[in-house]
Amino acid sequence: MQQIRVLIGKEFRLEWRQRYALNGMLLYIVSTVFVCFLSFSLRRNQLTPMVWNALFWIILLFTAINAIAKSFVQERAGRLLYYYTLVSPQKIILSKIVYNTLLMLVLAGLGFGIYTLVMGVPGEGMDMPLFVVNLLLGAIGFAASLTLVAGIASKAENSATLMAVLSFPVVLPLLLMLIRVSKNALDGLDRSVSLDEIGTLLAIDAIVLVLSVLLFPYLWRS
Repeated sequence: MQQIRVLIGKEFRLEWRQRYALNGMLLYIVSTVFVCFLSFSLRRNQLTPMVWNALFWIILLFTAINAIAKSFVQERAGRLLYYYTLVSPQKIILSKIVYNTLLMLVLAGLGFGIYTLVMGVPGEGMDMPLFVVNLLLGAIGFAASLTLVAGIASKAENSATLMAVLSFPVVLPLLLMLIRVSKNALDGLDRSVSLDEIGTLLAIDAIVLVLSVLLFPYLWRS
């Protein structure tokens, strides 16, 4: 745990030195939400809860891809070789997953706040606690799955394109569950209706975490 804490601290220091990455994500969220506001400002009747929900998760998905794609790309080959002599690959991937999870929680919270402030909340019976829990599970799932994909894509020359191609089949089942649960929360349905989807989200997050710990050492040796 001490090594993982040190590696997480290293990630925060790198981010603090290169603040353009976080600032770029915030600018992306604000500009995308503003474009959505301009698109629906004259057609408020067309902004149904389903459209509101889909737009929010699309914005959050592309924010996650852009934020996590740099997880391994910013690491130089010599630095990775140095890490290889110090710590195990399991600690490397766990530290990056924890850091990306914290980053996604911040971006998801800010994105939700800006989105609801600008676009409003459709309907009056929204189940806010259920929506927040779903948002937390989504942030964890995006961080865990995309971190492993970023590690695979970093081995190729055109890592950005490969990241987009590989992440689609991994993230799609997670995204469908998140949209379904958040739609139930927006409609104010009973929470028991969403228990199966929440269980599926928890299972997906757990499976991705286990696979990351098991498979990353083979990727690390390459």
